[in-house]
Amino acid sequence: MPAASETPARTTSAGPAPRRTTSQRMDALARANDIRTRRARLKKDLKAGRVQIHGLLLDPPEYLQTAKVFDLLLAVPKYGRVKVNRILTHCRISPSKTIGGLSQRQRNELVGYLRR
Repeated sequence: MPAASETPARTTSAGPAPRRTTSQRMDALARANDIRTRRARLKKDLKAGRVQIHGLLLDPPEYLQTAKVFDLLLAVPKYGRVKVNRILTHCRISPSKTIGGLSQRQRNELVGYLRR
């Protein structure tokens, strides 16, 4: 069995994964931890009613671009799995869709539905 430092890079359909230095990996880890912390704080604010979901959907901050719409809607008070799935189905949005991946039509339709 090869040592950890001799392990070949994983290959994907696009080719081998790029090698990263320790500092690059630590920087990526720090960025990921910062994003997770900011999202957790935002979800608490949504749950407490200090932040409205409408503004976040129409003009999402950078750290929210890769978050799932489903997870963000679950943080809104009185929205459970069944209601969120019903809303996403009505707006023709996949539950695995990210905030950054929403089209303008999907954003507008979702915000319009939530404002009813």
